[in-house]
Amino acid sequence: MAARTGQQYLEALTKANNEVWIHGERVENVAEHPAFRNIVQSLVNLYDLQHEKADKMLYTSPTTGNQVGLSFIEPKTKEDLFARREMITEWARYSGGMMGRSPDYLNTSVMSFGTAGSFFAQGDPRFAENARNYYEYCRENDISLTHTLIHPQVNRSKMQSEQKDPYLSARIVEKNEDGIVVNGCRLLATLGGVTDEIVVFPSTLNKATSQDDPYAFAFAIPNNTPGLKFMCRESFDYGRNQWDHPLGARFDESDAIVVFDNVLVPWDRVFVCESTDICNRTYVETNAVVHMTHQVVAKNIAKTEFTLGVILSIIDAIGIEQFQHVKEKASEVMIALEVMRSHMYRAEHNAAIDKYGNMTPDFAPLNAARNWYPKMYQRIVEIIRILGSSGLMAIPTEADFDHAEIGPLMHRFNQGANIDGYDRVQLYRLAWDIAISAFGNRQALYEYYFFGDPVRMSNVYYDMYNKQPYKDLVTEFLSRAKNPNHKYAGV
Repeated sequence: MAARTGQQYLEALTKANNEVWIHGERVENVAEHPAFRNIVQSLVNLYDLQHEKADKMLYTSPTTGNQVGLSFIEPKTKEDLFARREMITEWARYSGGMMGRSPDYLNTSVMSFGTAGSFFAQGDPRFAENARNYYEYCRENDISLTHTLIHPQVNRSKMQSEQKDPYLSARIVEKNEDGIVVNGCRLLATLGGVTDEIVVFPSTLNKATSQDDPYAFAFAIPNNTPGLKFMCRESFDYGRNQWDHPLGARFDESDAIVVFDNVLVPWDRVFVCESTDICNRTYVETNAVVHMTHQVVAKNIAKTEFTLGVILSIIDAIGIEQFQHVKEKASEVMIALEVMRSHMYRAEHNAAIDKYGNMTPDFAPLNAARNWYPKMYQRIVEIIRILGSSGLMAIPTEADFDHAEIGPLMHRFNQGANIDGYDRVQLYRLAWDIAISAFGNRQALYEYYFFGDPVRMSNVYYDMYNKQPYKDLVTEFLSRAKNPNHKYAGV
């Protein structure tokens, strides 16, 4: 097989019949259910886009010679990184960057794990082979993935082994000749019900001790594995048309609690087993966090381009460009865009081959970007609310414009300085769906916690940052100041 078409993805999803629950009911067919059918169609369109722009989005598999998704590539040159970023950008621009878990996100992750065999071999030599085989399986079959990283939000002051119910969080309850048996739950699988498989990995941020070894594992299984359930939150796709809900009616990715009801994971799908030590080091030492962040920063650049376009369109629509505070706010977003682009440029041009043979971006600028953008996005959304002001509440529906009696009034009373009423309201409904709606608020929360708690992330950033050279500058300066024979310009 090679890169899938949308129809192939849809057929596989329908055939799988994953166990998905939402609004108190078991979903019979996610591709037709009102809560999922539009996000499924968006994924169909993403897979079709690969073929429409094959020169930018596909590459030749090194093992089969088939055309496969470029997001799976093992980058060997900087040009490979440039090409992968351009592919990521194509998918991100389709949704305005509003799909945070488009398939390319985890594709970069499984590539990193698959090429880091020596790391996983620390637990068991066969785990290295498992990781490589799984990567190649995903690449050659264009498998769509969800993932889950974190434990339930019960008592965060205690480790999982110290909880009142030590079987609440997913843990290994048995090991036998066939594999490991997992029972409990994990959070928070985005796209959980509408993908092929789930990868269960340790947190990128939270660390554990050996007391939590039963909870320390990494594996991947099909989403229709017996005993695996996806308990989805309320849908933010309310079944409205795309004119009224231009984002929520297309890109609500859904998020799910993942329940493992004594799920058997075959040994050939296990990558880590009962080792908090290996789990704590997984993302950093395989460089998976670097390649995933490369994808995220590319997506966020596209998202900033899109939101800037909305802001500039609002400014034009109602003729507010002459106001200083308006230019000042729009400039904040312009600067954010250029900062993100600069981080990406430095990351790619300072890339180097890692110990696994992959051309790996410079993590320093990517790490800065992933710490900064979650907070900056809150400001971008705030700017949309400020500039849109009351216009974000005066947004009639398309049905109002189509009504014979009130339609003419809608057109007349909703016009802007440089735009008719119908087009202005459509623009403002888009801004509303970014900044005010349930979908938009989920986006803001999602970006804020994309890689984890920003406070904890900033603490990790501080701890890992090479601070000594800057303290040395001060020490050197003060030592010169103590020297009576020192020479300074102008003295």
